[in-house]
Amino acid sequence: MARPERKTVRDVRKGNRGMLLRTLYFGGPRSRHELTGLTGLSAATISTMTGDLLSEKILMEAGQVESDGGRPRVLLRVNPGYAHVIGVDVAETHVRVELFDLEMTEKARVDYTLRPSHHDIELVARRILAGIDVVLADGQVTAEQVLGVGIGVPGIVERGADTLIHAKTFGWDGVPLGALMRAGTSLPVFIDNGAKTMGQAELWFGAGRGADHAVIVLIGSGVGATVVADGLAVRGTSNSAGEWGHTKIEMSGRLCRCGSRGCLEAYIGAEGLLARAGVPAQTTDWPSALGRVLEAGGDVVQETVTYLGTGLANLINMLNPERILIGGWAGLMIGERHLDEIRVVVGENSLTQPYNATSIVLGELGPDAVAMGAATLVLEEFLDTSAPLRLHAAS
Repeated sequence: MARPERKTVRDVRKGNRGMLLRTLYFGGPRSRHELTGLTGLSAATISTMTGDLLSEKILMEAGQVESDGGRPRVLLRVNPGYAHVIGVDVAETHVRVELFDLEMTEKARVDYTLRPSHHDIELVARRILAGIDVVLADGQVTAEQVLGVGIGVPGIVERGADTLIHAKTFGWDGVPLGALMRAGTSLPVFIDNGAKTMGQAELWFGAGRGADHAVIVLIGSGVGATVVADGLAVRGTSNSAGEWGHTKIEMSGRLCRCGSRGCLEAYIGAEGLLARAGVPAQTTDWPSALGRVLEAGGDVVQETVTYLGTGLANLINMLNPERILIGGWAGLMIGERHLDEIRVVVGENSLTQPYNATSIVLGELGPDAVAMGAATLVLEEFLDTSAPLRLHAAS
């Protein structure tokens, strides 16, 4: 049995500082007195840490509140202008790069169109790197003011030195996106599956706030999910948990882009839905095409509602979540028109008790949630480590 590692004084201080930052970020502004009660740290520790963070400009004063008979208490908050983060959404038809301040207010963005059949990794990497330069210039921010870049991608993200991506629908089998990014930028880079980044954004800032047991489903050209248990995302042994789109809904059914048959994605993903409606998948304007199909209605749309509702019922029966969020650009388009019908199908195919304990809602952050969630990968590292900005060498 391995012996637990002993924490040094430096480790304890780092952990306390991270806890203080998280408390202020998600629950601020707060006074030093309130922070003592919320964190369990001593008043002296709070005073020392907040003094350090104020001097580093990571925190700022945010007004005063009256105290019980004494001097007014100063409120503190995380300084949104202290640094910036960049989020990237690599999708079927676009690469989107966005610059945010620490409050996740968008400062600049750029979109590059991709052909659905053309996802050369070198091209995608060039688009990301070009987008970083564009948003920095448009946002009038230098690289030294940026904590890092988060990237949401399709498929399975294999963590390691090169951050290998396995995305069959893109024709990517172990492509070293991490290594390619490090060769082109000096900024720290964090990469994760796009459904997981969207899920984190909704948990932190959207319709998932406060939920300890939830499933956030992303429906775009493909289909994925973030499963949350006890407030934490379930990743599985190889970081591939959440491939809900490749659960089977029809034995020997439609051919899926993954090469298998009968996958849920082949029926509710935008590409599969459009193909079933007879719309050529070569078009890059899938949202407009999907909008026309949904507006026209008909058997294909009703079948999609049935497949989606049944897929969600399976999640409820297996995972017993308190909340299911439907997101992704296609999921939002379907849900905005047919959420009540989806709920009916879910109820017809779920066990009564877990269904009654679950709310089914739409995501609040819109189609930008993947890029925002990717940026939170950087923000999460900052809140955990509270490391001050460091100068980045020229790339």
